[in-house]
Amino acid sequence: MHPIYRVVSFAVVAPFTVRVSFDDGTEQRIDFQPVLQGPLFGPLQDPHVFDAVALDPEAGTLVWPNGADFDPATLHDWPRVSGELAARATGWASYGNRRAG
Repeated sequence: MHPIYRVVSFAVVAPFTVRVSFDDGTEQRIDFQPVLQGPLFGPLQDPHVFDAVALDPEAGTLVWPNGADFDPATLHDWPRVSGELAARATGWASYGNRRAG
């Protein structure tokens, strides 16, 4: 069964880094820079776009103006999943390059 978590608050604490608080009382400090690749997440490399992050109260997760978001469970388990996401981001970057070419 997929655990359900909700983001209840957040703060941008450094470039591309957000402290996220969850409804179970836990927090994560997430450096998103390694996954900011490809057509969806690549635009977040612009600090002004990244800093426009907001909390979607319906979905209980972080969202950006371009539609980028992450499953709250992914954010909650970031230390466990971040390596895999960073590896996938390499593919996202090459996908964006193929589409542009």
